[in-house]
Amino acid sequence: MSPAQPLDLAYPRPEIAVITLNRPDKLNALSYELVEALHATLDAIAANNECRVVVLTGAGRGFCSGLDLSDPNPPEAGGGTEFPRSGMRWQERIANLTVKLHRLRQPVIAAVNGAAYGGGFALAAASDIRIAGPAAKFCTQFIKLGIGGCDIGVSYTLPRIIGAGPAFDLILTARAVDAPEAMRLGLVTRVVDDTAKLLEAALEIAETLCGYGKFGLESTKQVLWANLDAGCLETALHVENRSQILSVGSGSLTRASAASRHPA
Repeated sequence: MSPAQPLDLAYPRPEIAVITLNRPDKLNALSYELVEALHATLDAIAANNECRVVVLTGAGRGFCSGLDLSDPNPPEAGGGTEFPRSGMRWQERIANLTVKLHRLRQPVIAAVNGAAYGGGFALAAASDIRIAGPAAKFCTQFIKLGIGGCDIGVSYTLPRIIGAGPAFDLILTARAVDAPEAMRLGLVTRVVDDTAKLLEAALEIAETLCGYGKFGLESTKQVLWANLDAGCLETALHVENRSQILSVGSGSLTRASAASRHPA
């Protein structure tokens, strides 16, 4: 019997990709094989012009419990170099997953079904929309392991999601946050009461997004991320204005206006 693949990619319809981290016995901890599979999957989705939305979730009881500590510095990840060069290559390879999520043209919906710890928290924070099941828990965890609390992008993403004060609290204390508190903090935008219905809820959001113009959806994600770092209002408006005029040129506005005048 061949070993189970560390990741499952499914297309409920051609426009929607569902990535399921598939190491349920390890709460989907990030092994070398899973990290490489996730990189390859994100690269393939980035090149898929038919896919418009991505859902990211975990198999079993966990979303992702972070780095697999049974093999924290796999030799394959170092490219044959010695430590600390090998460690830096592995660190960068994991961290660049958040960059790929950020850069994807497709919006990413994290459906957090269970523990999102360490690197799993980072993957959720790098997604564009986060929803949670009743068993979801979020924890930065890094500082508990005797290393710095800022890792895999959380010092950038988390303050932008929930504000500097709450982010400093969660990163410095490494305390776990359950689904209701995550909702209060704004870390997630909705909580689904039944884990069995979490993926269904994520797919409903994906269907809503697929109902919008193709260029408009892509550019909206790009403008939102770009303007988080805008230095002033005028800079933000420049990016918005450019996107709006390009969207008009796509013909989506004309089609939407016609549809509103002549509803089906």
